[in-house]
Amino acid sequence: MPLFLASQSPRRRELLNQIGLAFETIDASVDETPVPGELPLDYVRRVAREKAGAGLMQVSAVPGALVLGADTEVVLDGQVFGKPVDAADAARMLRRLSGRTHQVMSAVAVVSAGREVEVVCCSEVRFAVLGEAEINAYVATGEPFGKAGAYAIQGRGATWIAHLSGSFSGVMGLPLHETATLLRGFGIVV
Repeated sequence: MPLFLASQSPRRRELLNQIGLAFETIDASVDETPVPGELPLDYVRRVAREKAGAGLMQVSAVPGALVLGADTEVVLDGQVFGKPVDAADAARMLRRLSGRTHQVMSAVAVVSAGREVEVVCCSEVRFAVLGEAEINAYVATGEPFGKAGAYAIQGRGATWIAHLSGSFSGVMGLPLHETATLLRGFGIVV
C-alpha cells in the first residue's frame, strides 16, 4: 500500500523515516486560516483532514494510495499560535510563552479512497522564564521560523523546556505512537 505524506515539513519526514516507513511526499497546501469562533482542537483536526484530503485528490489514480496529513499548533489561553510571520512576531510569541505552560495539539489524519481516520495528541509544555536577550538571540538564529509557537523542541528551543507532559514527537510535529497506531489499522507494519 503506497503511503504519501501530505506535507513538506522536514520534521515530519524525519519522524516517519525514524520509524522506518517508506513514503513519498506531496505538497497539499490548504488554507490554514482559522474559521471565526473555531476552537483550537477543531482547527487542528480540520487542517489535518483537509491536508490529507487534498493529498488524496493528487494521488487518486494510485491504486491503494494512503495519505497522511497532520497539523501541529501551540495553544495558550485558548489562542492558536501559528508560525511567526516575522522576527517581531516570533519574539512576541516567545514573550507570551515565557514562564508559562502551553498546550501543543497535533492532529493526524490518514485517508484512503474508502476510509478516513484521525487522532489528536495533546501535550503540555512549560517554558522557563525567558529574558529579552535570550529571545532576541534565539530569533536571530532563524530557528523560530516555520515553527508553530516560534520554537523547535528538537533544536535550541529545547533548552527552555522546563517540563513536558505528553509526546516529544507530537510537539515536534507528528506524534509517532498515535501515527503508528493509525497506520497499523490500515495494515501498514510499523
